[in-house]
Amino acid sequence: MKIAQIAVVAALLSMPAWAQRPKFDFNTTTPEGRLLQMAGSETDEAKKQALFEEFVKTYPKHGGAAWGYTQLQQLYLKAQQWDKSIQAAEAALALDPANSLAAYNGLQGCEKKGDVACLKDWSARTVEAARKMLAIPKPGAEAETEEWNKEIDYAKQVIIRCEYSLYAAGLQASDPAVIIDLGSTLEQRHPESQYIPQLAGRYVMALQQTGQRERAGLAAEKAVSIDKNNEDMLLVAADGYLQSKKDMAKVVSLSDQLIAVMQSKTAPQGVSAADWEKKKTTLTGLGHWMKGMAYQEQKEYAETDSSFRAALPLIAGNNDLLAPAYFYLGVANHSLSKSTKNVKLRTEAARYSDLCTKIAGPYQQPCAKNLAAIKAGK
Repeated sequence: MKIAQIAVVAALLSMPAWAQRPKFDFNTTTPEGRLLQMAGSETDEAKKQALFEEFVKTYPKHGGAAWGYTQLQQLYLKAQQWDKSIQAAEAALALDPANSLAAYNGLQGCEKKGDVACLKDWSARTVEAARKMLAIPKPGAEAETEEWNKEIDYAKQVIIRCEYSLYAAGLQASDPAVIIDLGSTLEQRHPESQYIPQLAGRYVMALQQTGQRERAGLAAEKAVSIDKNNEDMLLVAADGYLQSKKDMAKVVSLSDQLIAVMQSKTAPQGVSAADWEKKKTTLTGLGHWMKGMAYQEQKEYAETDSSFRAALPLIAGNNDLLAPAYFYLGVANHSLSKSTKNVKLRTEAARYSDLCTKIAGPYQQPCAKNLAAIKAGK
């Protein structure tokens, strides 16, 4: 996680309740005022909790009831009474729908419980409360402006924290179905979230594990739209289009982007120079290879030839990639030799077809037939 993101999360966790939401008169000459005063000044947390519980039960319609519930939530969370914190969030929001602090405290209860359904629900409800706060106009009185500014700032940050909550739960989950659920929820609710590319690796893997390759490719492409230098997602996105055969132009475009990223990107922190160089070679080779596969699908033989030739030195030793590369290089050069009457290209077609025949697998026999046809002058 980036340092800035850690700071945001830490700030949200430690941010106090901004005074009284909504505003109310704190009159200590009334029974309810005296009870609030006693609750606020009590240092024993068990007694403090009992006093606030008495207040909200006795005066449920009082202007300070929503604030009382948020005070109770802090005590409930500290005492690991997660369900009570969530129940208090329900009660506080019923009185004050823009109380993003109360909603966030409810979300924390869900997180602590490890309840994914609860977390999804309260993540959405917290965002809803925060947006209601953001819709409240700036007060005309200067004395209230500072308070309003703090509330607005908190509401903005808590929305980011809700995105983080879905992301963090996705990182912790081990069930592919849960990871997919959380990843898709994050995408749907926060389509521009900084956390989408960070969760993308696990999300895409979960989709692939459950046989949803096309969806995995689209998810990877979404991650790339936010982080254009994510080489792993560029690879998955390009391969997704290649496998579906729906848009070969996309394969070429994403492959070109992958090649460019690998040429310019430096080794990430924690990755050795040797390991990064190996990855650069592998992914650059795959980028050229995927372009070759896309071009041959469209019978663009000159581009097929140049792409696979660029890939060959980078995919050396990988027969799964070499066999189709040799096969389609043979086809491309043979076709080009006919259209250009270039004898050298015919020789190249024979050479690549011959190399292909030496690799056991599904391309071996087709290459042998092509080679025989070339030698026969066909």
